[in-house]
Amino acid sequence: MNKKEIAEIKKNFNDDCGFFTVNHVVTAFVDAEKNIKCKTNQLYNTIPQDESELIMINLKKVLSGSIGKNLLEYSFPKDAYLEGGAQPFLYATLKSKLLDEEAVDKFLNEIVEKMEYVSTYTIFTAHCTYSVIKKNKNDDFEEDSDIDYNFLITAICPVNLRIDGLIYNEENNSIAKKESSDRIVELPTDGFLYPLFNDRSPDVNGVLYYTKNPKKPNTSVVNELLGCEFSMTCQNEKETFKAILNNVVGDELDYDLITTVNEKIQEVVDQNAHETEIPTIDDHKLSSILWEAGVSQDKLDNLPKVYESAVGDKPLTAINLVEKKTVVTAPSITVNIGKDAVDKVKTQIIDGRKCLIIDLDDPEIAVNGLETTIK
Repeated sequence: MNKKEIAEIKKNFNDDCGFFTVNHVVTAFVDAEKNIKCKTNQLYNTIPQDESELIMINLKKVLSGSIGKNLLEYSFPKDAYLEGGAQPFLYATLKSKLLDEEAVDKFLNEIVEKMEYVSTYTIFTAHCTYSVIKKNKNDDFEEDSDIDYNFLITAICPVNLRIDGLIYNEENNSIAKKESSDRIVELPTDGFLYPLFNDRSPDVNGVLYYTKNPKKPNTSVVNELLGCEFSMTCQNEKETFKAILNNVVGDELDYDLITTVNEKIQEVVDQNAHETEIPTIDDHKLSSILWEAGVSQDKLDNLPKVYESAVGDKPLTAINLVEKKTVVTAPSITVNIGKDAVDKVKTQIIDGRKCLIIDLDDPEIAVNGLETTIK
């Protein structure tokens, strides 16, 4: 799914859209011992509005964040199609429309058994229908619906126990310690959408995984529950990219080259900001970037082998490789440099000593928040 397709589903994922319907909603509370303590299966339009609004917020959150970071698309591997595999299991659950209690129980048990979780949590799952409206050559919507996109969306939300704290007691007009404990359902940490919405049509051969924390995703959801092979996190991609640079460029790495490569990858991101597909960097694109940054051809000859050894034939997500600020570190010293000031910093050897030179347009600077001047 590209940015445009995700945005279309997210935009129409609301009660006011005439082409979108939440049909059935299943909720379940799971304790720390992996016991399903309670379960509901209701028609969405019978749920009280104050509750349905909160459920909608949690489900819609599964479609939020950046592609390649919070939202990761996976195609099912061959073994996921075998009997008992994740693909036929999800497909059967989709076809049940959550109307078959036995299928619903099996679905919930599958989540509980295969997903690792550090606390109590709530499962929200909904069967939804989006009537896909045709588009003409000018990318404008036509009147008639072409197909129905039926999908399951699941949100896994942590439930935290809150006991301590002071509250305002209206009865006796005082501030006092809270006497009872509350279990608060928070926004989802994980979730998934099945099937995919590719080329504005259902694609039952893949699934979209959501993680709140792209640096520490719950890999058990992807590997065990969804039957796919987890790819690198955004942090893994960045570290892998750094390793590739080190192995290829080696002793040619310096401040200017590092910052130039970062700027050129940022240019790739900016140039594709309005494209539906997220920009990526493969070995050919990286070779061009490094050549333009001044890396010698002798070094670049090693790039294909180093790249293949690190990531195979998979491209890296460009936005995951960009450093938002340049950080220069030395023992007991750290200098943070904004992207607009990279050219004001340089390394230089003065009287045999390695120095970091910072050009200051204004002689007035601040040290620990106190204004001072350079004399």
